[in-house]
Amino acid sequence: MAEELLINVTPMECRVALIENGTVNELFVERTAKRGLVGNIYKGKVVRVLPGMQAAFVDIGLSRTAFLHINDMVWPRSQPTPNVFELLHPGQMLTVQVMKDMLGTKGARLSTDLSIPSRYLVLMPYGNHIGVSQRIEAEDERDRLRGIIEHIQAEHNLPGSVIVRTAAEGVDEDAIAQDMNYLSKLWEFIQRKQKEVSTPELIFEELPLPQRIVRDLASDETAKIYVDSREIHGKLSEFVNEFVPTIQNRLLHYPGEKPLFDLYNVEEDIQKALQTRVALKSGGYLMIDQTEAMTTIDVNTGSYVGGRSLEDTVFKTNMEATQVISRQLRLRNLGGIIIIDFIDMQEVGHREEVMRQFEKMLERDHAKTKITQVSELGLVEMTRKRTRESLEHLLCESCPTCQGRGYVKTAETVCYEIFREIMRYARAFDSKGGFTVVAHPAVIDRLLTAEAPAVADLEHFVNRVIKFQVENLYTQEQYDIILS
Repeated sequence: MAEELLINVTPMECRVALIENGTVNELFVERTAKRGLVGNIYKGKVVRVLPGMQAAFVDIGLSRTAFLHINDMVWPRSQPTPNVFELLHPGQMLTVQVMKDMLGTKGARLSTDLSIPSRYLVLMPYGNHIGVSQRIEAEDERDRLRGIIEHIQAEHNLPGSVIVRTAAEGVDEDAIAQDMNYLSKLWEFIQRKQKEVSTPELIFEELPLPQRIVRDLASDETAKIYVDSREIHGKLSEFVNEFVPTIQNRLLHYPGEKPLFDLYNVEEDIQKALQTRVALKSGGYLMIDQTEAMTTIDVNTGSYVGGRSLEDTVFKTNMEATQVISRQLRLRNLGGIIIIDFIDMQEVGHREEVMRQFEKMLERDHAKTKITQVSELGLVEMTRKRTRESLEHLLCESCPTCQGRGYVKTAETVCYEIFREIMRYARAFDSKGGFTVVAHPAVIDRLLTAEAPAVADLEHFVNRVIKFQVENLYTQEQYDIILS
Protein backbone atom coordinates (compact mmCIF):
# COMPACT_ATOMS: atom_id res chain seq x y z
CA MET A 1 0.00 0.00 0.00
CA ALA A 2 1.53 3.33 -1.13
CA GLU A 3 1.92 5.82 1.71
CA GLU A 4 2.81 9.51 1.80
CA LEU A 5 3.42 11.79 4.76
CA LEU A 6 2.48 15.46 4.45
CA ILE A 7 4.01 17.82 7.02
CA ASN A 8 2.41 21.27 7.17
CA VAL A 9 4.22 23.80 9.37
CA THR A 10 3.19 27.29 10.54
CA PRO A 11 4.53 29.34 13.47
CA MET A 12 1.41 28.40 15.47
CA GLU A 13 1.17 24.66 14.82
CA CYS A 14 2.46 21.63 12.97
CA ARG A 15 0.08 19.19 11.27
CA VAL A 16 0.91 15.83 9.72
CA ALA A 17 -1.37 13.80 7.45
CA LEU A 18 -0.79 10.14 6.63
CA ILE A 19 -2.03 9.42 3.10
CA GLU A 20 -2.71 5.83 2.06
CA ASN A 21 -3.67 5.21 -1.58
CA GLY A 22 -4.60 8.86 -1.96
CA THR A 23 -6.86 8.94 1.13
CA VAL A 24 -6.20 10.71 4.44
CA ASN A 25 -6.20 8.04 7.15
CA GLU A 26 -4.50 9.71 10.11
CA LEU A 27 -3.98 13.27 11.24
CA PHE A 28 -1.64 14.61 13.92
CA VAL A 29 -1.74 18.15 15.27
CA GLU A 30 0.76 19.78 17.62
CA ARG A 31 0.27 23.38 18.62
CA THR A 32 3.27 25.44 19.60
CA ALA A 33 1.62 26.73 22.77
CA LYS A 34 0.29 23.28 23.80
CA ARG A 35 2.75 20.56 22.87
CA GLY A 36 1.73 17.02 23.78
CA LEU A 37 3.24 15.45 26.88
CA VAL A 38 3.23 11.74 25.99
CA GLY A 39 6.75 10.33 26.26
CA ASN A 40 8.07 13.19 28.40
CA ILE A 41 9.97 12.15 31.54
CA TYR A 42 9.62 14.23 34.72
CA LYS A 43 10.91 14.33 38.26
CA GLY A 44 7.67 14.28 40.26
CA LYS A 45 6.58 14.75 43.85
CA VAL A 46 3.82 12.63 45.40
CA VAL A 47 1.10 15.00 46.61
CA ARG A 48 -1.56 12.60 47.80
CA VAL A 49 -1.86 8.82 48.09
CA LEU A 50 -5.28 7.23 47.48
CA PRO A 51 -5.36 3.77 49.13
CA GLY A 52 -8.94 3.11 48.00
CA MET A 53 -7.89 3.52 44.36
CA GLN A 54 -4.38 2.05 44.73
CA ALA A 55 -3.10 5.25 43.15
CA ALA A 56 -1.57 8.66 43.83
CA PHE A 57 -1.62 12.22 42.56
CA VAL A 58 1.82 13.46 41.53
CA ASP A 59 3.01 17.03 40.97
CA ILE A 60 5.20 17.15 37.85
CA GLY A 61 5.23 20.92 37.51
CA LEU A 62 2.10 21.25 35.35
CA SER A 63 -1.16 23.12 35.95
CA ARG A 64 -2.87 19.90 37.12
CA THR A 65 -1.51 17.07 39.21
CA ALA A 66 -0.97 13.86 37.28
CA PHE A 67 -2.35 10.39 38.12
CA LEU A 68 -0.23 7.32 38.90
CA HIS A 69 -1.85 3.89 39.38
CA ILE A 70 -0.06 0.99 41.04
CA ASN A 71 -0.41 -1.13 37.87
CA ASP A 72 1.79 1.43 36.08
CA MET A 73 4.57 1.20 38.65
CA VAL A 74 7.69 -0.95 38.76
CA TRP A 75 7.56 -3.79 41.29
CA PRO A 76 8.38 -7.53 41.02
CA ARG A 77 5.44 -9.02 39.09
CA SER A 78 6.11 -12.43 40.61
CA GLN A 79 4.92 -11.02 43.95
CA PRO A 80 1.32 -10.21 44.94
CA THR A 81 0.17 -6.67 44.21
CA PRO A 82 1.45 -4.53 47.11
CA ASN A 83 -0.52 -1.84 48.89
CA VAL A 84 0.15 1.55 47.34
CA PHE A 85 1.41 2.82 50.75
CA GLU A 86 4.24 0.28 50.53
CA LEU A 87 5.55 2.01 47.41
CA LEU A 88 4.55 5.66 47.80
CA HIS A 89 4.17 8.31 50.48
CA PRO A 90 3.38 12.06 50.33
CA GLY A 91 6.43 14.19 49.61
CA GLN A 92 8.30 11.33 47.90
CA MET A 93 10.27 12.25 44.76
CA LEU A 94 10.24 9.83 41.83
CA THR A 95 10.92 9.71 38.10
CA VAL A 96 7.82 9.25 35.96
CA GLN A 97 6.85 9.23 32.29
CA VAL A 98 3.62 10.52 30.75
CA MET A 99 1.56 7.70 29.19
CA LYS A 100 -1.54 9.76 28.35
CA ASP A 101 -1.98 13.49 27.79
CA MET A 102 -4.28 15.57 29.93
CA LEU A 103 -7.75 14.77 28.56
CA GLY A 104 -10.62 17.12 29.37
CA THR A 105 -10.61 17.66 33.12
CA LYS A 106 -8.31 14.71 33.80
CA GLY A 107 -4.63 15.14 34.55
CA ALA A 108 -1.89 13.28 32.69
CA ARG A 109 -1.56 9.51 33.28
CA LEU A 110 1.90 8.47 34.52
CA SER A 111 4.11 5.39 34.73
CA THR A 112 7.34 4.70 36.59
CA ASP A 113 8.16 1.93 34.07
CA LEU A 114 10.04 4.17 31.63
CA SER A 115 10.20 3.40 27.91
CA ILE A 116 12.58 5.27 25.60
CA PRO A 117 11.96 4.81 21.86
CA SER A 118 14.32 5.10 18.93
CA ARG A 119 13.84 4.26 15.25
CA TYR A 120 14.10 0.47 15.59
CA LEU A 121 13.96 -0.22 19.33
CA VAL A 122 12.28 0.72 22.60
CA LEU A 123 14.45 0.56 25.72
CA MET A 124 12.69 -0.20 29.02
CA PRO A 125 15.51 0.28 31.56
CA TYR A 126 13.82 -1.51 34.48
CA GLY A 127 12.86 -4.70 32.61
CA ASN A 128 14.74 -7.90 31.79
CA HIS A 129 13.34 -9.40 28.59
CA ILE A 130 13.46 -9.07 24.80
CA GLY A 131 10.27 -8.60 22.79
CA VAL A 132 9.56 -8.35 19.07
CA SER A 133 6.67 -6.48 17.45
CA GLN A 134 3.74 -8.77 16.64
CA ARG A 135 3.55 -7.15 13.19
CA ILE A 136 6.78 -8.99 12.32
CA GLU A 137 5.22 -12.36 11.56
CA ALA A 138 8.07 -14.45 10.06
CA GLU A 139 9.45 -16.62 12.86
CA ASP A 140 12.97 -16.78 11.41
CA GLU A 141 13.11 -12.96 11.27
CA ARG A 142 11.88 -12.72 14.86
CA ASP A 143 14.60 -15.16 15.94
CA ARG A 144 17.24 -13.20 13.99
CA LEU A 145 16.28 -9.94 15.69
CA ARG A 146 16.23 -11.51 19.16
CA GLY A 147 19.70 -12.93 18.51
CA ILE A 148 21.03 -9.50 17.47
CA ILE A 149 19.69 -7.86 20.63
CA GLU A 150 21.10 -10.60 22.87
CA HIS A 151 24.50 -10.23 21.22
CA ILE A 152 24.58 -6.43 21.56
CA GLN A 153 23.41 -6.49 25.20
CA ALA A 154 25.97 -9.12 26.16
CA GLU A 155 28.82 -7.36 24.33
CA HIS A 156 28.15 -3.92 25.84
CA ASN A 157 26.66 -5.07 29.18
CA LEU A 158 23.49 -3.05 28.60
CA PRO A 159 20.66 -3.47 31.16
CA GLY A 160 16.89 -3.42 30.70
CA SER A 161 14.26 -4.80 28.36
CA VAL A 162 14.34 -4.13 24.64
CA ILE A 163 11.33 -4.18 22.35
CA VAL A 164 12.11 -4.52 18.65
CA ARG A 165 9.83 -2.27 16.58
CA THR A 166 8.20 -3.15 13.27
CA ALA A 167 10.60 -0.81 11.41
CA ALA A 168 13.50 -3.14 12.33
CA GLU A 169 12.28 -5.92 10.02
CA GLY A 170 15.09 -6.72 7.58
CA VAL A 171 17.48 -4.16 9.08
CA ASP A 172 21.12 -5.21 9.49
CA GLU A 173 22.91 -5.57 12.84
CA ASP A 174 25.05 -2.42 12.45
CA ALA A 175 21.97 -0.16 12.19
CA ILE A 176 20.35 -1.81 15.20
CA ALA A 177 23.60 -1.54 17.18
CA GLN A 178 23.73 2.18 16.35
CA ASP A 179 20.19 2.55 17.64
CA MET A 180 21.06 0.70 20.83
CA ASN A 181 24.10 2.93 21.34
CA TYR A 182 21.89 6.02 21.02
CA LEU A 183 19.42 4.67 23.58
CA SER A 184 22.22 3.76 25.97
CA LYS A 185 23.65 7.31 25.87
CA LEU A 186 20.18 8.79 26.27
CA TRP A 187 19.51 6.63 29.34
CA GLU A 188 22.82 7.75 30.86
CA PHE A 189 21.75 11.38 30.31
CA ILE A 190 18.36 10.75 31.97
CA GLN A 191 20.02 9.06 34.96
CA ARG A 192 22.35 12.03 35.36
CA LYS A 193 19.44 14.48 35.25
CA GLN A 194 17.54 12.40 37.83
CA LYS A 195 20.31 13.05 40.35
CA GLU A 196 20.65 16.74 39.52
CA VAL A 197 16.94 17.66 39.75
CA SER A 198 15.36 18.05 43.20
CA THR A 199 12.01 19.73 42.37
CA PRO A 200 9.10 18.71 40.09
CA GLU A 201 10.24 19.50 36.55
CA LEU A 202 10.89 18.12 33.07
CA ILE A 203 13.92 15.83 32.70
CA PHE A 204 13.56 14.67 29.10
CA GLU A 205 11.23 15.98 26.39
CA GLU A 206 9.96 13.82 23.56
CA LEU A 207 10.91 14.85 20.02
CA PRO A 208 8.85 17.50 18.16
CA LEU A 209 6.04 16.15 15.98
CA PRO A 210 7.86 16.10 12.58
CA GLN A 211 10.83 14.09 13.90
CA ARG A 212 8.55 11.85 15.95
CA ILE A 213 6.36 11.07 12.94
CA VAL A 214 9.36 10.21 10.75
CA ARG A 215 10.79 8.02 13.51
CA ASP A 216 7.53 6.18 14.20
CA LEU A 217 5.65 6.06 10.88
CA ALA A 218 8.13 6.28 7.99
CA SER A 219 8.69 2.80 6.56
CA ASP A 220 9.52 0.97 3.34
CA GLU A 221 5.91 1.61 2.28
CA THR A 222 6.41 5.39 2.59
CA ALA A 223 6.90 6.67 -0.95
CA LYS A 224 7.33 10.40 -0.19
CA ILE A 225 7.56 12.73 2.80
CA TYR A 226 6.64 16.30 1.85
CA VAL A 227 7.50 19.25 4.13
CA ASP A 228 6.23 22.73 3.27
CA SER A 229 8.72 24.54 5.56
CA ARG A 230 12.31 24.94 4.38
CA GLU A 231 13.54 25.33 7.98
CA ILE A 232 11.82 22.17 9.24
CA HIS A 233 12.91 20.31 6.10
CA GLY A 234 16.51 21.16 6.98
CA LYS A 235 16.12 19.96 10.57
CA LEU A 236 14.35 16.78 9.43
CA SER A 237 17.07 16.15 6.87
CA GLU A 238 19.69 16.20 9.64
CA PHE A 239 17.55 13.90 11.79
CA VAL A 240 16.93 11.46 8.93
CA ASN A 241 20.60 11.45 7.95
CA GLU A 242 21.50 10.52 11.53
CA PHE A 243 18.79 7.97 12.32
CA VAL A 244 17.00 6.87 9.12
CA PRO A 245 19.43 7.42 6.19
CA THR A 246 17.56 4.93 4.00
CA ILE A 247 14.67 7.37 3.49
CA GLN A 248 16.77 10.50 2.85
CA ASN A 249 15.92 10.54 -0.87
CA ARG A 250 12.18 10.38 -0.04
CA LEU A 251 12.24 13.50 2.14
CA LEU A 252 11.25 16.43 -0.09
CA HIS A 253 10.64 20.13 0.40
CA TYR A 254 7.31 21.30 -1.06
CA PRO A 255 7.69 24.90 -2.37
CA GLY A 256 4.36 25.13 -4.25
CA GLU A 257 2.05 28.14 -4.00
CA LYS A 258 -1.03 26.03 -3.40
CA PRO A 259 -1.13 24.90 0.28
CA LEU A 260 0.07 21.32 0.70
CA PHE A 261 -3.05 20.19 2.55
CA ASP A 262 -5.29 21.75 -0.11
CA LEU A 263 -3.44 19.84 -2.80
CA TYR A 264 -4.45 16.53 -1.18
CA ASN A 265 -7.91 17.70 0.02
CA VAL A 266 -6.83 17.23 3.63
CA GLU A 267 -8.60 20.39 4.81
CA GLU A 268 -11.88 19.07 3.42
CA ASP A 269 -11.39 15.72 5.16
CA ILE A 270 -10.70 17.50 8.46
CA GLN A 271 -14.00 19.36 8.22
CA LYS A 272 -15.85 16.12 7.40
CA ALA A 273 -14.18 14.38 10.35
CA LEU A 274 -15.83 16.88 12.70
CA GLN A 275 -19.32 15.99 11.48
CA THR A 276 -21.58 13.42 13.11
CA ARG A 277 -22.81 11.93 9.84
CA VAL A 278 -20.44 10.10 7.49
CA ALA A 279 -21.72 9.16 4.03
CA LEU A 280 -20.98 5.77 2.46
CA LYS A 281 -20.46 5.58 -1.30
CA SER A 282 -23.34 3.12 -1.63
CA GLY A 283 -25.83 5.63 -0.23
CA GLY A 284 -25.75 4.34 3.36
CA TYR A 285 -24.27 6.36 6.20
CA LEU A 286 -22.72 6.22 9.66
CA MET A 287 -23.71 8.25 12.71
CA ILE A 288 -20.72 8.79 15.02
CA ASP A 289 -21.43 10.18 18.49
CA GLN A 290 -18.52 10.86 20.81
CA THR A 291 -19.25 11.25 24.53
CA GLU A 292 -17.15 11.35 27.70
CA ALA A 293 -17.94 7.69 28.45
CA MET A 294 -17.70 6.09 25.02
CA THR A 295 -18.11 6.51 21.27
CA THR A 296 -21.09 4.98 19.48
CA ILE A 297 -21.23 4.27 15.74
CA ASP A 298 -24.54 3.43 14.08
CA VAL A 299 -24.64 1.93 10.56
CA ASN A 300 -27.65 2.73 8.34
CA THR A 301 -28.59 1.67 4.79
CA GLY A 302 -29.93 5.15 3.98
CA SER A 303 -30.89 5.38 0.32
CA TYR A 304 -29.01 2.21 -0.71
CA VAL A 305 -31.32 -0.46 -2.12
CA GLY A 306 -28.95 -2.07 -4.63
CA GLY A 307 -28.89 -5.60 -3.23
CA ARG A 308 -30.83 -8.54 -4.67
CA SER A 309 -32.63 -8.83 -1.34
CA LEU A 310 -32.83 -7.00 1.99
CA GLU A 311 -30.21 -9.36 3.46
CA ASP A 312 -27.89 -8.69 0.51
CA THR A 313 -28.35 -4.92 0.85
CA VAL A 314 -27.62 -5.05 4.57
CA PHE A 315 -24.56 -7.27 4.07
CA LYS A 316 -23.03 -5.00 1.43
CA THR A 317 -23.68 -1.90 3.53
CA ASN A 318 -22.03 -3.49 6.58
CA MET A 319 -19.02 -4.62 4.52
CA GLU A 320 -18.49 -1.09 3.21
CA ALA A 321 -18.98 0.28 6.74
CA THR A 322 -16.08 -1.82 8.11
CA GLN A 323 -13.64 0.04 5.85
CA VAL A 324 -15.05 3.47 6.60
CA ILE A 325 -15.26 2.85 10.37
CA SER A 326 -11.64 1.69 10.58
CA ARG A 327 -10.56 4.84 8.71
CA GLN A 328 -12.69 7.14 10.86
CA LEU A 329 -11.28 5.63 14.07
CA ARG A 330 -7.80 6.57 12.91
CA LEU A 331 -8.65 9.92 11.34
CA ARG A 332 -10.66 11.14 14.35
CA ASN A 333 -8.32 9.38 16.79
CA LEU A 334 -11.25 7.89 18.67
CA GLY A 335 -10.19 5.99 21.77
CA GLY A 336 -11.53 4.20 24.82
CA ILE A 337 -14.74 2.17 24.60
CA ILE A 338 -16.35 2.06 21.15
CA ILE A 339 -19.76 0.49 20.46
CA ILE A 340 -20.65 -0.28 16.83
CA ASP A 341 -24.21 -1.08 15.81
CA PHE A 342 -23.99 -2.85 12.46
CA ILE A 343 -27.31 -3.46 10.69
CA ASP A 344 -28.84 -6.77 11.79
CA MET A 345 -28.02 -9.71 9.50
CA GLN A 346 -29.94 -12.97 9.51
CA GLU A 347 -27.27 -15.20 7.98
CA VAL A 348 -24.51 -16.37 10.33
CA GLY A 349 -22.04 -16.51 7.42
CA HIS A 350 -22.62 -12.83 6.67
CA ARG A 351 -22.06 -11.85 10.31
CA GLU A 352 -18.81 -13.81 10.44
CA GLU A 353 -17.60 -12.30 7.14
CA VAL A 354 -18.27 -8.75 8.36
CA MET A 355 -16.31 -9.40 11.58
CA ARG A 356 -13.39 -10.93 9.64
CA GLN A 357 -13.32 -7.94 7.32
CA PHE A 358 -13.47 -5.49 10.24
CA GLU A 359 -10.61 -7.21 12.08
CA LYS A 360 -8.56 -7.13 8.87
CA MET A 361 -9.22 -3.41 8.44
CA LEU A 362 -8.07 -2.74 12.02
CA GLU A 363 -4.71 -4.43 11.42
CA ARG A 364 -3.28 -1.26 9.86
CA ASP A 365 -4.18 0.84 12.89
CA HIS A 366 -1.08 2.06 14.72
CA ALA A 367 -3.05 2.27 17.97
CA LYS A 368 -3.76 -0.96 19.82
CA THR A 369 -7.32 -2.19 19.20
CA LYS A 370 -9.25 -5.09 20.69
CA ILE A 371 -12.71 -6.38 19.82
CA THR A 372 -13.98 -7.68 23.15
CA GLN A 373 -17.25 -9.32 22.11
CA VAL A 374 -20.46 -9.13 20.13
CA SER A 375 -23.28 -8.51 22.62
CA GLU A 376 -26.65 -10.27 22.72
CA LEU A 377 -28.13 -7.23 20.96
CA GLY A 378 -25.66 -7.64 18.09
CA LEU A 379 -23.50 -4.68 19.14
CA VAL A 380 -19.76 -4.92 18.49
CA GLU A 381 -17.85 -3.84 21.59
CA MET A 382 -14.24 -2.81 21.14
CA THR A 383 -11.52 -0.69 22.68
CA ARG A 384 -8.85 1.46 21.07
CA LYS A 385 -5.89 2.73 23.03
CA ARG A 386 -6.15 6.45 23.71
CA THR A 387 -2.95 8.40 24.38
CA ARG A 388 -3.90 11.84 23.06
CA GLU A 389 -6.97 13.98 22.51
CA SER A 390 -9.37 13.04 19.74
CA LEU A 391 -9.52 15.35 16.72
CA GLU A 392 -12.86 16.73 17.91
CA HIS A 393 -11.59 17.55 21.39
CA LEU A 394 -8.40 19.01 19.95
CA LEU A 395 -10.03 21.33 17.45
CA CYS A 396 -13.39 22.07 19.09
CA GLU A 397 -14.94 23.08 22.40
CA SER A 398 -18.40 22.62 23.90
CA CYS A 399 -21.07 24.81 22.33
CA PRO A 400 -21.78 27.76 24.69
CA THR A 401 -25.43 27.75 23.62
CA CYS A 402 -26.26 24.09 24.32
CA GLN A 403 -23.42 23.44 26.84
CA GLY A 404 -22.24 20.45 24.82
CA ARG A 405 -25.62 18.67 24.89
CA GLY A 406 -26.03 18.90 21.14
CA TYR A 407 -29.51 20.45 21.33
CA VAL A 408 -31.32 23.51 22.74
CA LYS A 409 -34.78 23.94 24.21
CA THR A 410 -37.41 24.95 21.69
CA ALA A 411 -38.83 28.47 21.70
CA GLU A 412 -42.14 26.93 22.83
CA THR A 413 -40.51 25.30 25.87
CA VAL A 414 -38.80 28.55 26.84
CA CYS A 415 -42.11 30.44 26.53
CA TYR A 416 -43.75 28.06 29.01
CA GLU A 417 -40.79 28.44 31.41
CA ILE A 418 -41.30 32.22 31.21
CA PHE A 419 -45.01 31.84 32.00
CA ARG A 420 -44.22 29.76 35.11
CA GLU A 421 -41.57 32.26 36.22
CA ILE A 422 -43.97 35.19 35.83
CA MET A 423 -46.50 33.39 38.05
CA ARG A 424 -43.80 32.86 40.72
CA TYR A 425 -42.83 36.54 40.52
CA ALA A 426 -46.49 37.60 40.78
CA ARG A 427 -46.85 35.66 44.05
CA ALA A 428 -43.53 36.82 45.47
CA PHE A 429 -43.44 40.51 44.50
CA ASP A 430 -46.00 43.31 44.60
CA SER A 431 -45.08 44.79 41.23
CA LYS A 432 -47.90 47.14 40.24
CA GLY A 433 -46.17 48.14 37.00
CA GLY A 434 -46.14 44.59 35.65
CA PHE A 435 -43.28 42.65 34.04
CA THR A 436 -40.92 43.08 31.09
CA VAL A 437 -39.67 39.88 29.44
CA VAL A 438 -36.21 40.18 27.80
CA ALA A 439 -35.44 37.22 25.53
CA HIS A 440 -34.09 35.88 22.22
CA PRO A 441 -35.91 37.11 19.05
CA ALA A 442 -37.39 33.66 18.31
CA VAL A 443 -38.89 33.47 21.80
CA ILE A 444 -40.32 37.00 21.71
CA ASP A 445 -41.74 36.34 18.24
CA ARG A 446 -43.54 33.24 19.51
CA LEU A 447 -44.85 35.07 22.59
CA LEU A 448 -46.38 37.75 20.31
CA THR A 449 -47.89 35.30 17.81
CA ALA A 450 -48.62 31.65 18.63
CA GLU A 451 -48.62 32.26 22.39
CA ALA A 452 -50.50 35.63 22.29
CA PRO A 453 -53.77 34.10 23.65
CA ALA A 454 -51.84 32.48 26.50
CA VAL A 455 -50.12 35.80 27.27
CA ALA A 456 -53.51 37.54 27.44
CA ASP A 457 -54.84 34.85 29.79
CA LEU A 458 -51.76 35.16 31.97
CA GLU A 459 -52.08 38.98 32.17
CA HIS A 460 -55.67 38.52 33.33
CA PHE A 461 -54.65 35.81 35.84
CA VAL A 462 -51.84 37.83 37.50
CA ASN A 463 -53.63 41.16 36.95
CA ARG A 464 -50.41 42.76 35.62
CA VAL A 465 -49.23 44.08 32.26
CA ILE A 466 -46.60 41.97 30.48
CA LYS A 467 -44.23 43.74 28.05
CA PHE A 468 -41.60 42.27 25.75
CA GLN A 469 -38.08 43.30 24.72
CA VAL A 470 -35.85 41.59 22.14
CA GLU A 471 -32.20 40.95 23.02
CA ASN A 472 -30.23 39.70 20.01
CA LEU A 473 -27.22 38.70 22.12
CA TYR A 474 -29.22 36.22 24.21
CA THR A 475 -29.25 32.52 23.36
CA GLN A 476 -32.61 30.86 22.75
CA GLU A 477 -32.67 29.44 26.29
CA GLN A 478 -31.69 32.72 27.97
CA TYR A 479 -34.20 35.23 29.30
CA ASP A 480 -34.77 37.79 32.06
CA ILE A 481 -37.96 39.03 33.72
CA ILE A 482 -37.74 42.61 34.93
CA LEU A 483 -40.14 44.07 37.51
CA SER A 484 -41.58 47.36 36.26
